[in-house]
Amino acid sequence: MAMEDLLIRQMPHSLEGEQAVLGSMLIDSNCVKDVMDKLRPADFYLRQNREIFETIYSMFTYAKPIDGITVCEEMQKAGTYDENTTRSYLAQLMEITPTSANVMEYVAIVRDKALLRGVAQAASEITALVQEGVGEATEILEVAEQKVFAVRRGQSAQDMVMLRQVLPEVLDRLGEMSESGSHLPGLSTGLSAVDNKITGLNKSDLILLAARPGMGKTSFALNIALNVAKGTNKTVAVFSLEMSREQLAMRLLSSEALVENTRLKTGNLRETDWEKIAGAASVLNRLDVRIDDNPMLSVADMNAKCRRLDNLGLVVIDYLQLMTSAGGKSGGENRQQVVSEMSRMLKIMAKELNVPVVCLSQLSRANEKRDDKRPMLSDLRESGSIEQDADIVLFLYRDDYYNEDSEKHNIAECIVAKNRHGETGKVELRWMPEYTQFSTLDNRYGDEDEY
Repeated sequence: MAMEDLLIRQMPHSLEGEQAVLGSMLIDSNCVKDVMDKLRPADFYLRQNREIFETIYSMFTYAKPIDGITVCEEMQKAGTYDENTTRSYLAQLMEITPTSANVMEYVAIVRDKALLRGVAQAASEITALVQEGVGEATEILEVAEQKVFAVRRGQSAQDMVMLRQVLPEVLDRLGEMSESGSHLPGLSTGLSAVDNKITGLNKSDLILLAARPGMGKTSFALNIALNVAKGTNKTVAVFSLEMSREQLAMRLLSSEALVENTRLKTGNLRETDWEKIAGAASVLNRLDVRIDDNPMLSVADMNAKCRRLDNLGLVVIDYLQLMTSAGGKSGGENRQQVVSEMSRMLKIMAKELNVPVVCLSQLSRANEKRDDKRPMLSDLRESGSIEQDADIVLFLYRDDYYNEDSEKHNIAECIVAKNRHGETGKVELRWMPEYTQFSTLDNRYGDEDEY
């Protein structure tokens, strides 16, 4: 094969860009923190450059001084030092880099080449899958999307990560929370009593919200979606398999404007209502809430749609039992097995997207036969492994739904039946059915209750 062919087949990379990045960090340690935010060792194509960057990465993690001499010593300790070339190569890197002022331009070049290599590798793997002919087209398409999504996020689905690479992110997050004064690691639901129980909506969590019909679980989920969108300026994706986009918009408008939902449905509006609606519409127009009311969506469909959203903060799905399987079947051989498979896929989706996923679920009628109608984990309809996959399981219960003479009129209980991040128990919320809205009450149940 001719030398020209070998050069053409070489994977995309920029020797000059990689050297300029390393040289900038060696002559100016102040720019290291900026580079660490943008690049990872795998972004460097040449092994020698990758080893130098890994060394600097490790030294940065442990707050060690970084220059040509200290990096050289650290590489000797790590066993990546070559007596014949390393010292002279480090000196060369510092000589050919006139200034570190343009380091982020060099970083962009290295990152761009790394992304191109990732695309090339993903394309090669996808082509191999197609040529093997194993599996259905929908399955291969899902794998292909995962591979491309992994490239877009700059991560490899196959690589294992050293603990020392994860620690800086954890420490940075702790610092941010400490400085902000917020002790909530996750997104706020807008309901402080619920936040205190579950520490907010945490990244990669699958939160299952279950209740009997009429308890307000859709309203509860929409309240959370609205509060997250208003509080974070992030994109919130709402998948509604039961209600239309117009119905959802009507509920959100009622909740934000504090205008009775029945008035909005009938159009019997007062002058003051129109003023409230105009103000609420102005607020809602500024939010990035995406609604998809396709009743035939599968987890794979939702996953693919969410991957295309750059600033995604939360996913809400209403509801689990209406979803179709990857093959497009909603029933069949074993519904419990199908629902269990979908709940597992939802948990995987939450981890891949690195955002909380709130999924609504039906409950069986088992609680109707008990004196105490409060739901339990065993009431999850077609439960299978739903409670195992979920990080948090929330139940909604209103006593006045079953007892007309109940003292707790329009008072709802949010029961935390499972919580991987802390305690279980329940909190009281005010339910305002005319506005389809929940709010926090001052008084709460004790934490001694167990579920």
